[in-house]
Amino acid sequence: MQQLRVTRARRVALIGLAGALAVSISACADSKREEGAGGGSGGSMVFGAAGNPKTFDPLFNDDGETFRIIRQMMDTLIMNKPGTADLEPGLAEKWEGSNEGKTWTFTLKKGVKFHDGTPFNAEAVCFNFNRMFNMKGAAAQSQMIYYGDVFEGFAKNEGDAAGAPVFKDCQAKDESTAILNLNKAKGAFPAAFTLPSFSIQSPDALKKYNADNVTQSGDSFSYPEYALKHPTGTGPFKFESWDQAKGEITLSKATDSPTQTAKLDKLVFKVIPDENARKQALKAGDIQGYDYPSPADYGLLRNDGEQVLIRPSFNILYLGINQANNPKLKDPKVRQALAYGLNRDQFVKSKLPEGAETATQFVPKAIDGYNENVTKYPYDLNRAKQLLKEAGAEGMTLKFYYPTEVTRPYMPNPADIFTSLSEDMKAMGIKVEPIAKPWNGGYKDDVQKAGKQDVHLLGWTGDYNDAGNFVGTFFGREKAEFGFNNPELFAALAAADAAPAGEAHTKAYQEANQKIMEYLPAIPISYGPPAIVVGPKVKGLVASPLTDERFYTVTVN
Repeated sequence: MQQLRVTRARRVALIGLAGALAVSISACADSKREEGAGGGSGGSMVFGAAGNPKTFDPLFNDDGETFRIIRQMMDTLIMNKPGTADLEPGLAEKWEGSNEGKTWTFTLKKGVKFHDGTPFNAEAVCFNFNRMFNMKGAAAQSQMIYYGDVFEGFAKNEGDAAGAPVFKDCQAKDESTAILNLNKAKGAFPAAFTLPSFSIQSPDALKKYNADNVTQSGDSFSYPEYALKHPTGTGPFKFESWDQAKGEITLSKATDSPTQTAKLDKLVFKVIPDENARKQALKAGDIQGYDYPSPADYGLLRNDGEQVLIRPSFNILYLGINQANNPKLKDPKVRQALAYGLNRDQFVKSKLPEGAETATQFVPKAIDGYNENVTKYPYDLNRAKQLLKEAGAEGMTLKFYYPTEVTRPYMPNPADIFTSLSEDMKAMGIKVEPIAKPWNGGYKDDVQKAGKQDVHLLGWTGDYNDAGNFVGTFFGREKAEFGFNNPELFAALAAADAAPAGEAHTKAYQEANQKIMEYLPAIPISYGPPAIVVGPKVKGLVASPLTDERFYTVTVN
């Protein structure tokens, strides 16, 4: 079998830049910077996290801060080559698509064990995929965001789940051969197999700690013991503890990791919600790195000797519009008015780092399917006011939701972004009702599950190199976040997703992107090159355009 790889000529120069961007992460967590840590391996490091984890079971997670931790503990069948969006072996040595893309055969690494000592084999692979497919309970299914986006449906859909399943069955041909059969081809594969949500976990641990017992009370979800205390994978680090009172997650070196051997003995993630506090902690040597520093701080950080590493842009920030919550937003003239009335060019120049660009659509330029000829909405305040007048929406009030306790690659400072865009809305004559909520403390549930907002800030960093991972995720079906039903658009995205890789696939997404920008279900704001910052003694971290950094390469200077 020939190993399959995803390569995109249009983005090689852009994504390939990250391959050379290796930096270090660092230093003994128990020592101040000036004391040093000594040695080139072993020891500990502390990384500043912006928010608390959601759940360590990757199947029920859609949060980047948590995925950062999960990626250190768990492996997928296929992984991304460090510093790129290209594919390389993970737990599978080889993979092959056949039957017109409806069958995927994985040749697995031998002699691999989970952190609990149980064997990794084809039966474990099939257990994991069958677990996803056969998941019971509306609460559990509703939290499987990535499974729903990629595999679309369950053996028995409950709650809001309604799609026909892509997954058919999984066969363990022998100990080292797993065969995944699909009901239909999907252009997202094989790249989607890199998603951390599809990490292979220990069947014994999943069963022992009742991993599927997700419950819901109102807008809140509760997760079982497995997800909070016993996540069990095959990665270079293993779970040790989560001290919620101190906001510290501690991982320790997995000495028998089959995929990569960590150089650090311990890796600690310390939750520091405030970005300025993270910066001060880095300067003091209390942490050795953090993600998404404010663009305004790049120069100051470098002057202090910190290493600011800029990733290539592989993301989108958008202003979400919920048509179901406010009848006026159903009128296309109102949505167009918002698009014309937001001074996005000025926002990008004043609030985002060098290299950021105003977005014209919901996929970045590096993705095949980007369409230069989509309908565009340049800043025109007078036109915005006129459209609002024609729609009878002058003086309308919008509940504008924005998150706290988070920084994202596309959204380095949510409060600043809210202020900038809300001032533009006020200039149009719109009244703005601000509503701020913690990212993992109600914001995502209110916006994506309950649809309580009129407009909101959100965005996306690509998980793999396919336009469907952007526009299909956003607009491929009815979602509470956007509150619209457009069968024509859904059908166009479904056809693009099923189109064979290559020119047909690209053209189908270009056409779908044109339809999206005509309908305007939300407003694309910007593409931003995010940064990650580490101390001067840090070595070995490879920055990823997918924010898929792995810490097993880190050493202490």
